[in-house]
Amino acid sequence: MLGSALVGTRRLELRGGDITTIVADVIVNAANSGLRGGGGVDGAIHHAAGPGLIAELRDRYASTPTGTAVITGAHGLAARWVIHAVGPAWRGGERKEAALLASAYRASLALADEVGARSVAFPAISCGIFGFPLAEAAAIALETVLMHLAGPTTVELVTFVLRGAEVQRAFLRALDRTETPVDGSTVNPDNVGQD
Repeated sequence: MLGSALVGTRRLELRGGDITTIVADVIVNAANSGLRGGGGVDGAIHHAAGPGLIAELRDRYASTPTGTAVITGAHGLAARWVIHAVGPAWRGGERKEAALLASAYRASLALADEVGARSVAFPAISCGIFGFPLAEAAAIALETVLMHLAGPTTVELVTFVLRGAEVQRAFLRALDRTETPVDGSTVNPDNVGQD
């Protein structure tokens, strides 16, 4: 584990690894608004889940706007549900990218609460091909999730599954600097890069 924080009895964890192998009630997919699969995390989740995932998306949803999320079954994944969150592409910061990214995380957590999920695994939304600056994206992600864990929620554990040393370092720094009150946190920088 890279790091963790406690909010009351609820826990946030940072881990390296492959999100498609995580056992959780919900795995969040960093989707595009067309909801038809793509590269990076989106492609890996679609590949691991199998053809039932894209079939369910086609049957239930035409698309979803940036800053929102939709939910499906998990099909071939070790989860009950997949939440498909659409984060923004970075366009210089003048197109409400920060608010849209926070909204994508909030929408995902709201859906997790609707289905009674107790554990949620997130990737670093918008940090791949969408090009969001890592330090800002990590701070937004952690602040949004920690605030949610501090309120009424069914979620007891949120795990960020982070690929690559640069992303891992950005999330560790953001956790170390979080302004959200936590009941304790640990940071293990020696584990960076160990996916």
